[in-house]
Amino acid sequence: TVALGRPKIGHCTMPGAEFCGMVMIENIGLPAGLDEDIDLSLITPEWARFHLPARPAAGHKGTFGKVLVIAGCRNYVGAALLASTAASRVGAGLVTAAVPKGIQMAVAAGAPQVTYLPMPETPGGGIAVEGAEEILSALHAFDAVVVGCGLGLDPGTGEMLSRLLTSGVQLPRTVVDADGLNLLSTIPGWHRHFTSPAVLTPHLGEMSRLDASNARPNGAERIQWARDAAREWNKVVVLKGAHTIVADPYGKTMISPFANPGLATAGTGDVLAGAVAGLLAQGMSPPDAAALGVFLHGAAGETVRADLGEAGMVAGDLPPELPRTIKTLNEG
Repeated sequence: TVALGRPKIGHCTMPGAEFCGMVMIENIGLPAGLDEDIDLSLITPEWARFHLPARPAAGHKGTFGKVLVIAGCRNYVGAALLASTAASRVGAGLVTAAVPKGIQMAVAAGAPQVTYLPMPETPGGGIAVEGAEEILSALHAFDAVVVGCGLGLDPGTGEMLSRLLTSGVQLPRTVVDADGLNLLSTIPGWHRHFTSPAVLTPHLGEMSRLDASNARPNGAERIQWARDAAREWNKVVVLKGAHTIVADPYGKTMISPFANPGLATAGTGDVLAGAVAGLLAQGMSPPDAAALGVFLHGAAGETVRADLGEAGMVAGDLPPELPRTIKTLNEG
């Protein structure tokens, strides 16, 4: 498919994107600067390369940031592992996992580079409400936080999350994903109480719960949905799916070039959340970290798809590809 001058929304949203095949952009002599006021853009390899965090030769762990991953429960051990590993693989200097004591050793077996903040447990195996005070007292040591991956929906864990996010304490730059979003949606007026700068990473179902609707818009309507929510909530919204949408509170919106059904499998969202947190820890702004994380995650998925095909990819295939994707971008 040949797009004249610029790609069009229909090339990057369903159902149009499914019929396009390879999209080629052809120059037709549009005057320079004509698109300066357009607040919708495609995340391109050139954009991603320009925004990669610097890696100074004299850098140390602190230079590259510290991430706290608040995740996991007895039923979802792997989520904490995937998010923690992804944060490390995009270049964070230190990753600490705040996980229930009962799953700490299982997570550590798969992530020896991660340090730990063992949390008190609920009877159901989630993080207990008492964990909120321990986490709040440790936050000063971290540059970014990711919360929600595999937390479970235990009432005690929900109370822990409520105290953490709506306590009035300004958190470091935060990513909220998965059960963190589901628990957040149960708090009336949550966006008026959760005021810290944050990136929310919902899929369509989680998005519907967050805005207390049963909406499931398709195509270009997803773009406006994400934009409206980002503005109302004063958060960066990453609306996941084919051609993931990244909307910031000020109206700027970016669309992922990737639509990979191989990523429609458990745990890939945990990898994305960890990657975004790892980029936040390196000093990126929430909108840029979200967009770069989406691009790296999607590009890594394309590499795995080229190697394995679309069926049978698993989330654990992605983290090793993240540094390779960064390397490829750096090499042009």
